[in-house]
Order: sequence, then structure tokens, then C-alpha cells
Amino acid sequence: MRPSNPNEAPRRGPLSRWFHPILAGATLPDRLLACVGALVAIALTGLLCGTLFGEGSHLPLIVAPMGASAVLLFAVPASPLAQPWSIIGGNTISAIMGVIAASLIHDPIIATGVGVSLAIAAMSFTRCLHPPGGAAALTAVLGGPVVASWGMLFPFVPVALNSCLLVVIGLLFHKLSRHNYPHVAAPPANTHLTADPPPGQRVGFRDEDIDAALAGFNETFDIERADLARILRQVELEAIARSNAEIRCADIMSRDVVAVDADATVEQARWLLLNHNVRTLPVRDENRRLVGTVGLRELAVASGPVAPLVSEAMTARAGDVALGLLSVLTNGRAHAVIIVDDDRRILGLISQTDLLSAVARVLPKGGEPSETAA
Repeated sequence: MRPSNPNEAPRRGPLSRWFHPILAGATLPDRLLACVGALVAIALTGLLCGTLFGEGSHLPLIVAPMGASAVLLFAVPASPLAQPWSIIGGNTISAIMGVIAASLIHDPIIATGVGVSLAIAAMSFTRCLHPPGGAAALTAVLGGPVVASWGMLFPFVPVALNSCLLVVIGLLFHKLSRHNYPHVAAPPANTHLTADPPPGQRVGFRDEDIDAALAGFNETFDIERADLARILRQVELEAIARSNAEIRCADIMSRDVVAVDADATVEQARWLLLNHNVRTLPVRDENRRLVGTVGLRELAVASGPVAPLVSEAMTARAGDVALGLLSVLTNGRAHAVIIVDDDRRILGLISQTDLLSAVARVLPKGGEPSETAA
């Protein structure tokens, strides 16, 4: 897995130049995949409901708000508004509010306003805010005789049923397309299983700083705070790398790399680690190409050949910005990045110590060291 070069401008093909999404991080392939997902999900939801209840005017197979739910589910699956409980709970609870408003208020104009306002309040209190829920409330009020004939059953059949089917199909689709759904902003864990925060969170801004900044904007943003923190920390690393782009991997890498052949034994690999006092060994095949890495943890109690113990290597190119490896070498898992050429032949290795030395050279640029540094 190769870290991206923070100074390399993203390349756009002819179609991508026409496609400038308003949402950060969106790409043309993602949007095309979202179109396919929505097509499959809406069609299957309608088909399954038709199979279960039969076709006819007595019951709508699929309600209109499902189209808006599908947009969120497939186009922005990381949004808090697109999570399973938001879709199922938001649509169902809003439909219940709409039915209640319609049954208590005979003026449809007033009933629609009351239904939507109750839906927003109910979704907020139950932590399932979902914009299509407003449409579900409107449908319950203005749905006519078909909806009225079902009464309090309407929020459950077809609204809740549609929502559940849509979410199940979405779960399967995102799993097959390898998207993270339901989206969980996994907090960076301390890999040493201690109470200390991960290294990247011990300096810089804190959670209370994010809360203060959000309070200062006095706006609501469609992103979880944990995701926002991850983005801001990555922005910090990217800015550091960009500001020190003159230091390349080739400038700081170790060139006399201690490596082991894939057909070597665990005992041979362990001896190399201990004899050279290193933590990571690149593993190469018979053509001297990199196949992965192995460390003392894997070798400590193992025996036999090295090959089954090999892990995926973090790699970079000699011309990449050295400080672009900060996020990789401070995550608590990787101890070294292997520098390779286009044929994956090993050119060098950058360890945490190598990167620390490079950082120490660039820190004094702003003037005198701080009292903390002293």
C-alpha cells in the first residue's frame, strides 16, 4: 500500500473535468456506482414488496421518500443522515407523525406543516434525523384514500418495510463494493493497549477545540465530529509535507537494506533482526522483488519458513516527499516504509528513526525552539 504524494495534483480524465461534485471527496466512479446501487435497491425493494403483498391500488409497492433515501444511502453513505437507524427510524417515525397530524387536523395545509414539524422533532429526539422523513410525513398526510385506509398501519407497511429492505440491500451492495457502511468513525486506537492517546493525538488540537470551533460557526454540518477530527489531523500532516517538499525519500532513506529471502527460515530471519538491531525485514522473492515484510512479533515464537508470516509492506518511491510518510509511521502499526522502484525492487528503507531525524531538521525553521522543545 503506497502513501499518496501530497504534492501531486489529482489527475482528471475528460469525463472528470465535466464532473465537479459539490460534496468533498466525491469521484465520478463513486457516483456511477451510486447510480447502479440505487437502480438495484429501488427495483428490488419494489419487486419484493409486490411479491409479498401483490400488485394493485390497495397498497403502494414503494413510497416516494425511498428515492431520496436511496440518494443518501448510495451517494453519501458516510453521512450521519444515511445510516441504517436514520433511514429506518427516520422514515417510520416521520410517517407516524404524519398519520397523527392527519387524524387530528382536518385542514390538509395545516396538517402538512404540523406533520413535518412533528417529524423533525421526533427524529431529533430519537437520533434518527433523515431528510426524506419530511417527505414520509407529507405522504402520510396527502396520500389520499389509499393511505387513509391503512391508518396507523401505513408507517409500518409499506414505509418501514420499504426502509428495511432498502437498508438490507444497501448493506449487501456496500459490502460487495467494499465501502464502509454502516459508517463508523473508528477512533485511532493505541496499539500498545494502554490508556494513553495515540501519538498523533498527544499534540495539536483537542476535541474541545473542535467543539469550540463548531460553536463559533453556529451552523450544523453533515459530518460526525470524529470524522472531522480525522480530516483535520490529516490536513495538518499534508500541510507539513507540502511545506517541506524539498526533502525527498531518497534523501533520508537507508540504502544498505537488510532483507530476507522468502524461502528463508524463521531462524535465519530472526538472526538478521537481532544481529542488525532492526524491527522490520523486507522479504523478497527469487527475482529480488519485494513481496512484503516480517517483524520480530511474527518471528518470536514461530518456526519453519518465513513465507507464511509475511505481511503487506508499506511502500513509497524515491521521489516522494519524505514527510508525506508521517501518517504511516506515526500510526503505531508500521515501523518502516520500503522504498521501491517501478519493478518493486528494493531501493531503500525509511524507519521511524530516519523520519524523526528529518523532522528534527525542519522544526527550527520558524525561529528559536520553544520552551517545550527546550
